[in-house]
Amino acid sequence: MTEDSQRNFRSVYYEKVGFRGVEEKKSLEILLKDDRLDIEKLCTFSQRFPLPSMYRALVWKVLLGILPPHHESHAKVMTYRKEQYSDVLHALKVIRFVSDTTPQVEVYLRMYQLESGKLPRSSSFPLPKAFEQYLNLEDSRLLTHLKMCSAVSKLPYDLWFKRCFAGCLPESSLQRVWDKVVSGSCKTLVFVAVEILLTFKIKVMALNSAEKITKFLENIPQDSSDAIVSKAIDLWHKHCGTPVHSS
Repeated sequence: MTEDSQRNFRSVYYEKVGFRGVEEKKSLEILLKDDRLDIEKLCTFSQRFPLPSMYRALVWKVLLGILPPHHESHAKVMTYRKEQYSDVLHALKVIRFVSDTTPQVEVYLRMYQLESGKLPRSSSFPLPKAFEQYLNLEDSRLLTHLKMCSAVSKLPYDLWFKRCFAGCLPESSLQRVWDKVVSGSCKTLVFVAVEILLTFKIKVMALNSAEKITKFLENIPQDSSDAIVSKAIDLWHKHCGTPVHSS
């Protein structure tokens, strides 16, 4: 009897006498003894059989890339992973996406979103709508012009709010904006966008199509960037108050 037929015979026997999974467990243990774990074989095993509970966490971590295939690196890598967890959690608290009262499921979701680059710009403040709201307060006539040109929905929101003005403002101005964003004030981005419209109001009002307006706003002159950022920060303080340091 060949080795494969013996294994099949034992599997059938164990299942008949009520010990289903015994042979699979032994097979998995053999796979896990390899100096370098075979990811493909572990994937195949996991697809064919239910993982024993005692090995599930380990196999999941290896298959998800949390742990490397080499056994000797597991302890050190887990130490790094714990530090990484603490760093990501701290970052989410700093930018106020989670707090000590946030449900753990949501914390895990936000951590995944942050690491995969899918974290929303704001957890509770839709920036394009806020932009329209504050522009209306500052210059309703300008907003009306944008609406008449059907430009409101076509403004460069990705450049402004997803890239946080990277590629729009020069580095010296950009750093001042990002200081606010990194410290938890994503709403600052809204006021930079509003101030750009206010600064170039005459130019924008002279344009009569959404395409022309958007093209101009994507390539604004760089010489007034520092003044735009300064005025935007003033607008932020005007509408949101001056931040106070919490003790």
